[in-house]
Amino acid sequence: MPFALYLLGLAVFAQGTSEFMLSGLVSDIARDLDVSIPTAGHLTSAFAVGMIVGAPLMALVSRRFSRRGALLSFLVTFLAVHVLGALTTSFAVLLATRVVGALANAGFLAVALVTATSLVEPDAKGRATSTLLGGVTLACVAGVPAGALLGQAWGWRSAFWAVALISVPAVLAIARAVPSGAPDAGGPSALGELRALRRPRLLVTLLLGALVNGATFCTFTYLEPLATRVSGFGSAGVPVLLALFGVGSFIGVSASGRVADARPLPLLVGGSLALLCGWLLFAATAAHPAAVVVLVLVQGALSFGVGSTLISQALYAATGAPRLAGGFATAALNVGAALGPWCGGLALSAGLGYRAPLGVSALLVALALAVGGAALGRGRRAAAPAAAGSRADS
Repeated sequence: MPFALYLLGLAVFAQGTSEFMLSGLVSDIARDLDVSIPTAGHLTSAFAVGMIVGAPLMALVSRRFSRRGALLSFLVTFLAVHVLGALTTSFAVLLATRVVGALANAGFLAVALVTATSLVEPDAKGRATSTLLGGVTLACVAGVPAGALLGQAWGWRSAFWAVALISVPAVLAIARAVPSGAPDAGGPSALGELRALRRPRLLVTLLLGALVNGATFCTFTYLEPLATRVSGFGSAGVPVLLALFGVGSFIGVSASGRVADARPLPLLVGGSLALLCGWLLFAATAAHPAAVVVLVLVQGALSFGVGSTLISQALYAATGAPRLAGGFATAALNVGAALGPWCGGLALSAGLGYRAPLGVSALLVALALAVGGAALGRGRRAAAPAAAGSRADS
């Protein structure tokens, strides 16, 4: 993989740390800013909403700039709002910084996905995607647990300062090493790309990505209260669980990147079935610490393995939209990132207990399997007459 791709992964590491670190800080933020835990969980949903709106919008805006210029603009904005978030004493302001930071993150990731896949061979999109998303998984392994530890030692604001500091070397590295070619040099117009995004295969893939990612974020957002109030872990155990989830996600992304280009369907079907069983088993055994340790690792691997494969399949399906594909793939995943915590928060607010997000995660994956199965069956039925006609003509 090209060296510039790993530098993009460094920036994605900082952004992934910001997006995921609230899982270990929800209770601290709720206490400090005098809001409920479900309300504090809305910070994750707000970030996701900003990603949903920002991904396609910023992908369109970035067509006017060089890739390097767009990436730097988005990353500097991301850095600045984290400084503001670390300083504010208002939950409303913090919520606003999450939205603006998400817009910048969305724009960066949309351009980074396009840049990453343009740096490799046309049949290596899965490997390029997994390499870029390795920054997210490393954020789970190192950045998120470190954020939780910082939050416990010096308060949640220290985690925001850490994200801002991590972003500085990423800015310098991208300025020096990323090619500055214009994203919109050649290829279809923006309107042409938007038309290409209406293809059924792409729409189904984006929907599946939203559902699977919704399941991941539903549980991950509320992992800290689940671990401390159901599983019996102390606050010191939360960073360990977050790190295990990150290790699992790194394993999942790395393993799926090796096979996603050649055998995506078996990976998606088998991985999704295993993911559904895992969420159900997690809900049943959440009071047993040993089971939780194992399942956090396994579910992290399955969630990110399936999720990264869906992203690469969206990029393959969007051949007529080479620049906006990354934006819409990012938006779809963050529809899930908004939907999951919102559904989990509803379940918690309804008094269903801290296991409820696990049940919601299982339902979302089950829905993804149903949608995927229906789409696959319909595609095969549509292909059968064409195949029969081809045999008759021969």
